[in-house]
Amino acid sequence: MRSRVTLKLATSLDGRIATATGESQWITGPEARLQGHRLRATHDAILVGVETVLADDPELTVRLQDYDGGHPLRVVLDSRLRTPATAKVASGNTLIITTAARHAIGHAEVVTVAAIDRRPAIPAVLDALAARNIRSILIEGGGRVAASFIQAGAVDAIEWFRAPILLGGEGRSCVASLALAKLADAPKFRRLGVEPVGDDLWERYARA
Repeated sequence: MRSRVTLKLATSLDGRIATATGESQWITGPEARLQGHRLRATHDAILVGVETVLADDPELTVRLQDYDGGHPLRVVLDSRLRTPATAKVASGNTLIITTAARHAIGHAEVVTVAAIDRRPAIPAVLDALAARNIRSILIEGGGRVAASFIQAGAVDAIEWFRAPILLGGEGRSCVASLALAKLADAPKFRRLGVEPVGDDLWERYARA
């Protein structure tokens, strides 16, 4: 049985995760970011792409006051093993999934999986995580990572934090191209709820 996959998005009203220059900290406010850490605490793994590691050097840990639980496994999709050994995620409790020749990066474990278009095949990624008893994954990657899981039909839920700002068409989209020719082919989700968190909106969706 594969892991349950939740896509977490923090965007502008028009679905952008960064400006054209890559500035993204912080689009949403502190209340939304706090809820994001609560989501991390309820998942077995947090998954990002290597571009997120290179751009932001994130810790991908649970940072909540008085939190004494464990931290999710940090998972990085990295086709060509570009994660620096000095990256925060290379300090341990991290699985780097690649399609390249395998070698160690810091204290992170590296595993090679099958490729599709020179990127880790999502079914193979899910198999590798299921083999490690990972039952729930929170995706916090960029638009390409989001699109790859959506195209694979692997996104079960969406947690969307939307800030009341507009970044325009030159901003970076939260979901990269899905190459859809017809509306009938669009992946469908049903809305579970909407509530304010600070100045932002928190929207929750499940796969239809």
